[in-house]
Amino acid sequence: LGFAATSNPDEHQTMEALKSFNTTDLLAELKRRMEGKPKKNIILVGPPGSGKGTQAPLIKEKYELCHLATGDLLRAAVEAGTDMGKKAKSVMESGGLVSDEIVIGIIKDNIAAPECNNGFILDGFPRTVTQAEKLDGMLIEQGAGKIDAVIEFKVPDETLVERICGRLVHPASGRSYHEKFAPPKVAGKDDQTGEPLIKRKDDNEETLKKRLDAFHKQTKPVVDYYAKQGLYSPIDANRKSDAVSATIAAILAK
Repeated sequence: LGFAATSNPDEHQTMEALKSFNTTDLLAELKRRMEGKPKKNIILVGPPGSGKGTQAPLIKEKYELCHLATGDLLRAAVEAGTDMGKKAKSVMESGGLVSDEIVIGIIKDNIAAPECNNGFILDGFPRTVTQAEKLDGMLIEQGAGKIDAVIEFKVPDETLVERICGRLVHPASGRSYHEKFAPPKVAGKDDQTGEPLIKRKDDNEETLKKRLDAFHKQTKPVVDYYAKQGLYSPIDANRKSDAVSATIAAILAK
């Protein structure tokens, strides 16, 4: 069977675009599509103590996504000495705030990794509408798909205050306890070493309420931006972990 020569300019452009990809990437994308794993790019939004840290690894494993927590990514890029990491380091050392361009550059570097082939979970970013717009632009530019779902973990502030202000930590190991929900066997002592437990300086009601106020003010415009695109799903995260997981699975099945 012969093929008719194409004079369709769109087809010609598509062929030219395909030439710019290497064969390995094309085969990986073809394999992903044939296996029927839909690409998912997800943003998780939620204040400290809302349960994002519990759910993110479960979502990552279930959908084979990469988990991009921007704070961790920044630290890793600085340690690895990448171009973006060097830029971030010089800004941080001078006491400045890392620019949107640097953070998006670090996300861009990470989503190119093979473990992000099926998509990503973004945690801690974007925090402003400008960042959300820049993120959208970068994803289009990189051919990395679009944002598919924005899930906000809703927990009453008073519950978060109780959860966080009751936290006790064993500094040497990082083991954590809770005065009410997971107390140590002996009050104020680590179960394994018997060493004293501490409360983090920031884990007090006054500091936390300020952080929550700032979080709500900052988050509302961002979730509104995604709500207008039909991507925003608030969930009741003040429930048992498996109930929260089931709600997330239902959202991501749409």
